[in-house]
Amino acid sequence: MSIKDKFDIKGRVAVITGGAGLLGKEFARTLLEYGGKVVMADIARDRGAAALKEIGQGSKGDIVYEYVDVSSKDSVEKMAQSVKKRFGKVDILINCAALDPKFEAGDMEKHGYAFEDYPLESWERAVSVNLTGAFLCCQVIGRIMISQEKGVIVNVASEIGMIAPDNRIYIKKAEPEKKRFKPIDYPVTKAALIHLSRYLASYWGDKNIRVNTLTPATVYTDQDDELVKNISYRAILGRMSDKNEFCGALIFLVSDASSYMTGANLVVDGGRTAW
Repeated sequence: MSIKDKFDIKGRVAVITGGAGLLGKEFARTLLEYGGKVVMADIARDRGAAALKEIGQGSKGDIVYEYVDVSSKDSVEKMAQSVKKRFGKVDILINCAALDPKFEAGDMEKHGYAFEDYPLESWERAVSVNLTGAFLCCQVIGRIMISQEKGVIVNVASEIGMIAPDNRIYIKKAEPEKKRFKPIDYPVTKAALIHLSRYLASYWGDKNIRVNTLTPATVYTDQDDELVKNISYRAILGRMSDKNEFCGALIFLVSDASSYMTGANLVVDGGRTAW
């Protein structure tokens, strides 16, 4: 098999949790382009329908939406069984679902809490989605992969799961006295995902199931100029990432091109963690 052919995933079925989100949609497009069948699993039905319309249905129903609340085991099991009934198998699982408050209107109040005052309910909700959700999806879909004697899992982490958030990024020159913080739950749960991948890679090493982590950088989404400048300064490449700049790494991880790779963390962060 040529190297080019190893990237082909024709006929393989991929479940993407958080599939209707920013990165989830880009991953779905890439998997379709390389011949895969895609299940966009997401809790937001309206967003899922809109994502399907945006991407297109595919010539043979190669992309579908499935409702799932990843923090609920019953919901994850229902989603997995629905996918298996429709496609007969699950070859690829991409855990992309996460709660990550944005630095924009509507979410800004979540960045005003000092750690000492951070609400327990916010911590528990983020852990239930970002970490427990990935645990449940790996557990439930992992059983299907064991029965098939093959499978690939990619857990999507974050650069601030490898390094501590630099909260100086969020200070505005016009308001130096106003402190803003990246909530603790996001970086801590993303750090845990990296080790979840290592654990499962070791645990399923004899089951022909590969488990790796993809660690992306912060994506440019029209943030204000001062924030973009602060984040860009910390990357060796001197800019933020575009939303489609992780797709090459993803198709590598889910395809036979990475057949001898498991328990690894593939970092695509513009060099931010290499300083």
